[in-house]
Amino acid sequence: MKFGDTPLSKARGAILAHSIRIGARTLKKGIVLKSGDIKYLDEHGVNSLVVARLSENDLDENKAAQRLAKALKSSGFRTGRAGTGRCNLIATRDGVIQIDRKIIDNLNQKNEAITISTVRPNTVLKTGDIAATVKIITFGVSDKIVSACCDKINQNQPFKLYPFKKLRVGLIQTTFPGFKNSLIEKAHQATQNRIDALGSDFPHEIICGHEETEITAAILEMHRRKITTLLILGASAITDRRDIVPQAVLKAGGKLEHFGMPVDPGNLLLLANLKTMDILGIPGSARSPRLHGFDWILQRLAAGISVGSKDITAMGVGGLLKEIPTRPMPRKHNENQMPTERKNLAAIILAAGQSRRMGKENKMLIKIDGKPMVRHAVEAVMQTGINRIFVVTGYQSKKLENALNGLKFKLVKNSQYSQGLSSSLKAGVNALPESIEGALIMLGDMPGVNPSHLNLLMEAFKPDENKLICVPTSEGKRGNPVLWHKRFFSSISEVSGDVGARHLIGEYNDYVVDVEMNDNAVILDLDTPEAVQAYLKADK
Repeated sequence: MKFGDTPLSKARGAILAHSIRIGARTLKKGIVLKSGDIKYLDEHGVNSLVVARLSENDLDENKAAQRLAKALKSSGFRTGRAGTGRCNLIATRDGVIQIDRKIIDNLNQKNEAITISTVRPNTVLKTGDIAATVKIITFGVSDKIVSACCDKINQNQPFKLYPFKKLRVGLIQTTFPGFKNSLIEKAHQATQNRIDALGSDFPHEIICGHEETEITAAILEMHRRKITTLLILGASAITDRRDIVPQAVLKAGGKLEHFGMPVDPGNLLLLANLKTMDILGIPGSARSPRLHGFDWILQRLAAGISVGSKDITAMGVGGLLKEIPTRPMPRKHNENQMPTERKNLAAIILAAGQSRRMGKENKMLIKIDGKPMVRHAVEAVMQTGINRIFVVTGYQSKKLENALNGLKFKLVKNSQYSQGLSSSLKAGVNALPESIEGALIMLGDMPGVNPSHLNLLMEAFKPDENKLICVPTSEGKRGNPVLWHKRFFSSISEVSGDVGARHLIGEYNDYVVDVEMNDNAVILDLDTPEAVQAYLKADK
């Protein structure tokens, strides 16, 4: 591949290396320059351009990324659509991913134009989650280099996704006299949530005294009930192999595999078994829903991955999960306060239209799961921690306000709503305080959009890295809502007619981040009676 400054007269058919805005047009980097482009640039006084030109044996960035991603695809994965030299490997089922780091390292060392980034080994993936991204740094790369990488992958596939199997999980909780019932219930609920997330069953729980004989009897009862994974949560944490819970396991005929864990919280964990029943003695910190060391063990067992002493002792790097003053974890913000980066974000929910395609009904007021459609949007934003929510109304404004009774938001009345969507965009953007750094612009007729979709957009929003426009996608198709940096507010407010700001995404492609979602909620808006009926039917 040739790269460098080239006279305009010789640039036709080459790849534009840098975006250029001149006159009324913006030419995006990565486009192949055509005769019309050359003529336009010449008319505006451009003499030369920095371009790339592929040789006969080069693959362009998208073909190279797609080819490598397809080679990496194994059972349980699919490839996304390639764009801007990037192609994702996406999970097609829930499970735990294991990764051969040596192979990935070797591929990344083949050529600096090729990069492969992955999630951490043993990460739990949900259907639709991105497991890895292939990114071609340059506009093209030698076919020979790509072929060598594919040959390496074919010899040793680096990814394996272990699907979850249905466990039968039992829980033994021990108590002392005067032990609080609230702690028992808290542990039960946290356990139930963990097991539900893995798609397993939680058929049996036993509450007994913190005595060796009682715990032994409970263990044997759980084994008789064919429990596959037994959790023992003591009123007092295990502090030694000779403590009450380990001795009860031995008395029941079990075997102690390992005590202790280089993960915090989770240090005082016991791994044992009784014939085919895995046993985990877990500390009191497991009553919390926060990520815990024993979650890592339970997830692997649910995926059919054996866990032994050597596996546990290898968990130390990255095992500091506990919050410490010098390194606050994101979950602390989720529970107690809004993360700093979200304090300067807002949401604009567009709900001013006349719903002409819906007939006589105002679609924003149609009940979805017992709530007006627009209420779903406001509640979804509230659950993310964003507290500056602006709902733009126009048609039947009072009815919409009543439908949102009890929720915290600011009403923005658009008296020009009959002029189309752009008038609502302008009203919403103009209502934002100057301190706002970015805003989610949402449509009120997309009830399937939930906090998880919005959180993924906000996690991708990184102004320091010029990731300023975050667009949700479903199988490569772009949807809504979109998170915009304040830099584009003035451009949004200049849009006219019954159109949104989608064309701006194309104009500012250098700042766009496509965020793949695990379902089609971000491309599903309900603006006709047929769409509503189909949604309600599918929801059942």
